[in-house]
Amino acid sequence: MFIASQKRKTNIAEYLLYMWQVEDIIRANDLDIAKIRGTIIDTYPGLDAPQRKQLEEWYESFIDMMRREEVVSGGHLQINNNTLEMLRELHTALLGDERFTDYSRAYYEALPIIVELRARQGDTKHDEIETCFDALYGILLMRLQHKTISAATSEAMAKVTRLIALLASYFHRNEVEDIFRRDNEL
Repeated sequence: MFIASQKRKTNIAEYLLYMWQVEDIIRANDLDIAKIRGTIIDTYPGLDAPQRKQLEEWYESFIDMMRREEVVSGGHLQINNNTLEMLRELHTALLGDERFTDYSRAYYEALPIIVELRARQGDTKHDEIETCFDALYGILLMRLQHKTISAATSEAMAKVTRLIALLASYFHRNEVEDIFRRDNEL
């Protein structure tokens, strides 16, 4: 909750990946708040009693949402899907506006990797942005498991990372100022 709140303010991409990890942590703990209390909440450093209670209630609300939305064994909560949809919409808008050539350049550099990743997905028909997040999440899991990541994979993922980092940057910039407003539209 505390980490999620901070990430949401500073980096929407990290926030979304973190929230996917929260979903998986809840699943790994069998949607059992007692297990989550023992493995997560009680080990969280520097929390006082009210903060622990607040964190426990946060996890309980996610457990409840996961059950209601039937994403107990897989998939993502609607709030996370909504975040992904906002990023998709921004991605499309950035590509459609000639002022954002840096984004278009990053996209076209990452596109061959995205196409290859999508081909490997099989039946899953994720769009380009979700494919990028799936790949980034997979790399995150590999790192957490201390698995070796090949140089070729690292090089390819650097292009995907750059694209998503730019998307996240534009997302936060757009929250502060309407980056699509033209100067003559005052």
